[in-house]
Amino acid sequence: MYSLKNKIVFITGASSGIGRSCVKAFAAQGARLILAARRAERLEKLAVELKTEHGPDILVLKLDVRDPAAVAAAVAGLTAEWAAIDVLVNNAGLSRGLDKLHEGKLQDWDEMIDTNIKGLLYVSRAVIPGMVARGRGHVINIGSIAGREVYPSGNVYCATKFAVNALTKGMRLDLNGTGVRVSTVDPGLTETEFSVVRFHGDAGRAGKVYQGYAPLAPEDIADAVVYCATRPMHVDVAEMLVLPTAQASTTLIHRK
Repeated sequence: MYSLKNKIVFITGASSGIGRSCVKAFAAQGARLILAARRAERLEKLAVELKTEHGPDILVLKLDVRDPAAVAAAVAGLTAEWAAIDVLVNNAGLSRGLDKLHEGKLQDWDEMIDTNIKGLLYVSRAVIPGMVARGRGHVINIGSIAGREVYPSGNVYCATKFAVNALTKGMRLDLNGTGVRVSTVDPGLTETEFSVVRFHGDAGRAGKVYQGYAPLAPEDIADAVVYCATRPMHVDVAEMLVLPTAQASTTLIHRK
């Protein structure tokens, strides 16, 4: 195993869901953590909780990955103590709406494209050059089964996750020979705030997505991410698709 003890791990979208679970999983490995999200108050609360449980070094960054200037400034402004990032987890992402393409809302489209694609690009562009210069590092992108199979009314969200898949492959090609590893972890149905965000706060509609079967928990995906990060240096887990047992495809889910 590759030890994460005292390694610097930068996680976007760290305030909730899969990102929050990744934070806790990496903290349990003894990593030093850079937590980035828009909701700084949640990050501060999580940092206090982690320090009580594990005592890791933690840096909190209030950051909107959609803002390229803010991303560049945040990474460039890291002190020498924090600048040598070992693992980048590009987790920030969301879905908005479940409309047919010809009925879609432009604001929803922009938010998904700006977060899921551009945000990943901005953070990667800021962090990866340092990894290349040091000859080591690991980029782990959180994709989705929606980046492998399109489902009805998932049009633009699926397109953004197909883009994440393509960008992950592009990174792996461009970084070949640099010592920087690139992985994607693609979850199936995972019970987080995802559906509440998709349905603009409609908790009742969101809850129906996860009824009648056992969905994944965010901790399940965090386990997969840490597994990728702890492989020996000559091993790169290129792609990992993680589904609940009840799910066979984007649309085939066995509900009781």
